[in-house]
This record gives sequence, structure tokens and C-alpha cells, in this order.
Amino acid sequence: MGIYHRPDKLKDALRILAQQEVTVAAGCTDLFAATQAQVLSGAVLDVTNVKDLKGITETAGAWRIGAAVSWSDLLAQALPSGFDMLKQAARQVGGVQVQNAGTVVGNICNASPAADGMPPLLALDAQVELVREGGTRVLTLADFVTGPRQIARQHDEIVSAVLIPTGSAVGGSAFHKLGARKHLVISIAMVAVRVVVAGGLVTEVAIAVGACGPVATRLPAIEAALLGVACSDIEAVLDEESMAVSLQPISDIRGHASYRLDVVPQMVRRALTEAVTSTGALL
Repeated sequence: MGIYHRPDKLKDALRILAQQEVTVAAGCTDLFAATQAQVLSGAVLDVTNVKDLKGITETAGAWRIGAAVSWSDLLAQALPSGFDMLKQAARQVGGVQVQNAGTVVGNICNASPAADGMPPLLALDAQVELVREGGTRVLTLADFVTGPRQIARQHDEIVSAVLIPTGSAVGGSAFHKLGARKHLVISIAMVAVRVVVAGGLVTEVAIAVGACGPVATRLPAIEAALLGVACSDIEAVLDEESMAVSLQPISDIRGHASYRLDVVPQMVRRALTEAVTSTGALL
């Protein structure tokens, strides 16, 4: 194994990135699993001790989840109801040991098509903050994850945080995951839903699906169809044909496209029902 860097200052981490080729690590629950070698090759930059990357804070206009925040850290934090779906996903990221070590940011940087954090973060309108020596940029999560195991991070950048707009943290939310067994499983399909209800009508809705294609994705056509709909009429809007057009799932080793076409609409309905019910609205 090459040099193992574990700085406690962001400026030192950025300096290391600018000077040499390194593998950025945060938790390492995916990093070690991705190699069959006995040791990791090359230098490693562990960012979990960087103080500026720790903690979940509410800033002007956004909630900030630092790159060193573990799934267990997220679960322990008091957060608005829009985050409920992300916490539900957190409880299904491996076992407790993995939740203690694995990070929210590491989950999206790994860019697995079945990453548990992706659907709820998409439904929260998440943005990704990237920092390098001399500058910072922000991308939407959809623009950051460009394909299976592919992200838009440059070699001299660190993903410093995930940003959730304050307005997207409200409403009821729910996360449903389907696998070959109940726990410790890679998903066949995932659904995350966030909904805001006023006067018995859907005024805001976000629906994201994961593990059904190369990347997790929102369902904008279904979202648009639900806006302004009475909670009691949601089932009528979610017809099979429109859901099938929006989904367009793939077949892979974990499930056939036709199976996903059958189960995902049911998962969306259940997640919507749970999310709406959590707001106190009547279906």
C-alpha cells in the first residue's frame, strides 16, 4: 500500500490532492469491497478527520451534510420531516457497523446504480459541493452522478458536502426498498417520495426511483400529473400506462425489466400513501 494521508485541515487535504494522484476515502466501506487485492494500491486520502467536513448544519437557505458525516450521524440528528426518507434509507445501508463507518457523501461518490442514498437525496433536490485549491463549485446531484460508477469530480477536487435546499426539507416523505431479503441486501428497486399537502391537495411532490437503471432518477411526468390533485384521487392518477412510460427499467442480474415494471408502481403507491399519511392528510 502507498502513503495513507489523514489530515485534519481542509487546506492540507486540498494541497495533497493538488500535488499527487490519490484515492479519496471516507469510511472505506465501498473502497475495500471494490478490490480483490490484499492491499490498496497507490496513495489514499482519508477525509473523515477533516474538521470542516464534519457535522450537519443549517445554513442560509440550505441544510449542509458534511462529507465526513456517517449514516449513524445522520440518524442521530434531529432533522425536518422531509429527511425521514433519507433516515429510512440510512437504516438499510448494510448493518450497524457499516452505518457507523460509511458516509452519505461516500455513498453517492461510489455511484452504484443501487446506492441507497440516491433516491431520497434526489427527492430532496440535493446539490453537491466540490472544492479545490482556489475555488468551489456546486452541481445538482443528477449532474454529479453521470453513470454507473461515474461522477463529475475532477482529480483535484473533494466533495465537501451535500446541500439540501431548506424548502425541500418539508412535507411527508417515505423510502421503500425491495431486495431478495429484508436486510443486508443490494436493491432490486427503490422508491423515495416527498409530498407537501395543503387544503387536501398535493402542492409539491418529488418521486425518485433507484436500482432500476444505470442511475437513479426522478419521475417528472408523474410528479407533474400529481400536482393539484386531491389526496383522495392520487390512486386514479397513477395508472399503469403512464407509470410504465416514465420508468423504462432495465434487466440485470438482480431482476428483469418486466418484474420491475410490475413492482415499482406498487412501491410508488405505497410510498405516496405513507408520505401523505405522515402529513396528517386524509386519503
